[in-house]
Amino acid sequence: MEDFELIEGYRRDLNKYSTWQLRYIPGPEIWSIGQMYDHLIAVAMEYLAYVQACAESTEEQPLGKTPNGEELFRRGSFPQIKIKLEGAQAASPNNALSREELDAGLVKVMGKMQEWESKLDGVHPDGKVRHGGFGWLNAQEWYRLIGMHFRHHLRQQAELEQRLLEQSSDI
Repeated sequence: MEDFELIEGYRRDLNKYSTWQLRYIPGPEIWSIGQMYDHLIAVAMEYLAYVQACAESTEEQPLGKTPNGEELFRRGSFPQIKIKLEGAQAASPNNALSREELDAGLVKVMGKMQEWESKLDGVHPDGKVRHGGFGWLNAQEWYRLIGMHFRHHLRQQAELEQRLLEQSSDI
């Protein structure tokens, strides 16, 4: 699935959630749908900042990806497992954003991605920024990681929607 179509799908899905559904937290250490959206937007913007850092880098980084990073890019997707974040990344995303704010965030992500899409081929492949788990990634790899990350969360979205159905049948 093309990245822009994928993000447009997330935008369409936003319209089917009430404010209550966006903010419903089904259990401890489980995000609401709104928190998941906030996480997706925040991470995409972070990755886009790394794309820019790679593009602006004046030094060539000879080091590459870790074995996990090599496997991730070989597969083209994150493993279908729940990933527990640690440290500052483990902080709960914002649960108070409105549907309109989340949609604006997705639109901003797509706009930034469109800005970079045509420029990526001109970025030197040895301008890199280190990812804590995947090693040294160049601009093209950081960009690809955005779509992989959005696809990875489709399963979480489906699970959260199922929990909403279960919750509404209990009422």
